[in-house]
Amino acid sequence: MLKKTLSAIALATLALTANAADVVLKVAATAVPHAEILNHVKPALQKQGVELQVREFSDYVQPNAAVEDKQLDANFFQHQPYLDSYNKDRKSSLVAVPNGKIHVEPFGAYSRKVKNVKDLKDGATVAIPNDPSNGGRALLLLAKQGLIELKDPKSLTPTPLDVVKNPKKLKFRELEAPLLPRALADVDLALINTNYAIEAKLNPTKDALFIEGKDSPYANIVAARKDRANDPAIAKLIQALHSDDVKKFLADKYQGAVVPAF
Repeated sequence: MLKKTLSAIALATLALTANAADVVLKVAATAVPHAEILNHVKPALQKQGVELQVREFSDYVQPNAAVEDKQLDANFFQHQPYLDSYNKDRKSSLVAVPNGKIHVEPFGAYSRKVKNVKDLKDGATVAIPNDPSNGGRALLLLAKQGLIELKDPKSLTPTPLDVVKNPKKLKFRELEAPLLPRALADVDLALINTNYAIEAKLNPTKDALFIEGKDSPYANIVAARKDRANDPAIAKLIQALHSDDVKKFLADKYQGAVVPAF
C-alpha cells in the first residue's frame, strides 16, 4: 500500500513538474479573426510545451502598448504599414517576428445606400479609418476604383490632403476603425477593416461593393519587442500558424474573407 501511495505521489510530482516546465506565451489579439486563429492552434502548441494565453483587445493601440510595456509577449492584429506608423508616432521599436506574415484580410468598401459604386452621388460622404496606415489603405483602394487620384500612388500612407483629383467631390470622414461599421447608416460609403466587418456580421466577399485582391501588401503579422523576436516559444507559434491545418481553418471558417499569406 505504501509503495502504491509513493508511486502516486511520484506521478503527481512528475505531472506538476511537466506543467511547470511549460512555457507561457501571452499574446494580444483583436477578437476576429486573430483570437479565433490563435485559439485554434492552442492544442498544437500545448503538445510542444507552450501554453498560449490569448488576451483580446477591441482597438489598435493597446495591443502594441501592452507588448511594449512587457505585460504581454507578442501581438497578432496588425499589418506592417500600421506597425511602422505606430513606431514612428509613439517612438516605439516593436518588430515583426521572423517569417511573421500570417494572413491577409482583404479591405473592403460597404454601403447601405447604394448597391453599385457607379451609383455613388456627387458630394457623397465616405468614412475611412483615422489612423495613417489604414486611412491610406482606404484611399488607395478608392484610387484603384478610379474615384480619386493621389499625389503619390506608390505611397502606402496617403491622407485626404494627398487627393489631387476628386471628380465626385467626395467628402471624407475619418473615424476610429472599430466605429466604421456603426457609421454605415450615416454615410454613403465606408471603408472597413475586415476584422471589424466580420464582427458586424458583414460578409466581405458578398457585401463589399469592392474589395482588395489577394495580392494586398497588408499581410497581418505577429509582432514583438526586439529582445523577444527570436524567442523559441514565438517561433513555435509561427510554425503552428503556418501549418496546412491553419490554411484549412481559414478556408473553411472565413470563406475567402481571410486568406493565408504564407
